[in-house]
Amino acid sequence: MSPRVLFIQHDHASPAGPIAERFAQRGFDVEYFQVVPEERYLEPNVEVTFPDLTRYDVVVPMGAAWGAWDDEGIGRWLAPELDAVRAAQAAGVPMLGICFGGQLLARALGGSVAPAPSGEFGWHVVHSDDEKLVPQGPWFQWHHDRFVPPPGAREVARSPKASQAFVIGRTLGLQFHPEVTSDVFDAWLTVPGGADSLEGDGVDVDVLRAQTRHEDEPATRRAHDLVDAFLDEVASREP
Repeated sequence: MSPRVLFIQHDHASPAGPIAERFAQRGFDVEYFQVVPEERYLEPNVEVTFPDLTRYDVVVPMGAAWGAWDDEGIGRWLAPELDAVRAAQAAGVPMLGICFGGQLLARALGGSVAPAPSGEFGWHVVHSDDEKLVPQGPWFQWHHDRFVPPPGAREVARSPKASQAFVIGRTLGLQFHPEVTSDVFDAWLTVPGGADSLEGDGVDVDVLRAQTRHEDEPATRRAHDLVDAFLDEVASREP
């Protein structure tokens, strides 16, 4: 029986790209759970019943357009998801949190999340203490918030603006987006306000799209290597 990985997609426009591709190549059955329906994207505070995450061999909470600190805006599903990932962590389920997912894990396990003084956008190198696990990149960034890693975690990587990666137990939390290729980036631009948000932060969307196309092949390799390192170095630890 193949191991199962669950990708928690918080909206309709967050493909898992080469991250899911690599899990499939490693022999996992890939499953998805979408939190906010497309028609509620602008009103995301919906009632959600999360699956039992302890039934999976790996859980991957993905990114989102919202903040993992926003109890008022997305409170009806944020607290249940925090509870679900706490239960998974307690059960020893390996988790790989990406951007919002990394923030969610940080908060659930005793750290914190808050709006950052300024955001990060585009392709950036991170400063890594463990390049076998988290290479320097460049990795794609699109975030206005940042996390403080939970107590007992080991911070693995950082940038001048935010902590970028931490490990605690069998969990790896990331601030950057290893799943991004040009297809993923183009999907993000289809959501209401996607391109306008970047332009409001001073980003030239056409230039960033061209940079992302240029990064497609190396970014896919980096994403595959990251999944391999997560599975071999973090998820394989004793619970």
